[in-house]
Amino acid sequence: MANIDPEVLAGTLRRLENAGRGDVAEAVGEVVHAAVDMFGVTGSGLMVADEQHILHYVAASNAPSKIMEEAQSTAGEGPCVAAFVHNRVVRADDLRAETRWPRIRDTFLRHRVVSVLGVPVRLGGVPVGTLDVFLDRPHEWDDTEASALQRYADLAETILAAALAARRAGELAGQLQYALDYRIVIERAVGYLMAQRGTDAEQAFTVLRAAARSRRRKVAEVAQYLLDTGNLPESSP
Repeated sequence: MANIDPEVLAGTLRRLENAGRGDVAEAVGEVVHAAVDMFGVTGSGLMVADEQHILHYVAASNAPSKIMEEAQSTAGEGPCVAAFVHNRVVRADDLRAETRWPRIRDTFLRHRVVSVLGVPVRLGGVPVGTLDVFLDRPHEWDDTEASALQRYADLAETILAAALAARRAGELAGQLQYALDYRIVIERAVGYLMAQRGTDAEQAFTVLRAAARSRRRKVAEVAQYLLDTGNLPESSP
């Protein structure tokens, strides 16, 4: 990955922030594509959580980036899901030796996604999605790279916040508002499941998400039911 010149990064952020005052989808696409050149990576993508708190593809720089995002959305696991659930930077230096995400590993490697760096995209401090970059070779991501990508993700926050305020993004604006409104109750439910079942945050998140899908209910409704009763609601017939 290329060394990031702070002045170049600042200049790119200013240029793209100005672009973000127009069409939201176009601006987000510019952010994702510019990341490839800025960070010297193979691909980049942006995902945003929906009402089931499932991360969905919003923009990708190329086909492998889109496949990487869609695989994580389907499996409910991966470095981007982890970055979203834990609200922190997540690094995967070499997926060939990775054991954390067995359901997406082979798909990633088949499309030459070997190392991934994912950071949360936040609105008002609340994670609503993730920005990720990847390389087609092993790479040890360092703190400088992680910090630079997180700063770059702040630009996506600026664009999404403007879209939400102006309601220019349609369905995307609704997803963002839902994520903001219900993140706290979902986090509390995840914590409850962790204590109840002795699992980690990602496993608890997966249980909550699966319960919502199988019961055809929004994940926030299932989370609140769990907090109120101590149990997940009964499955739909």
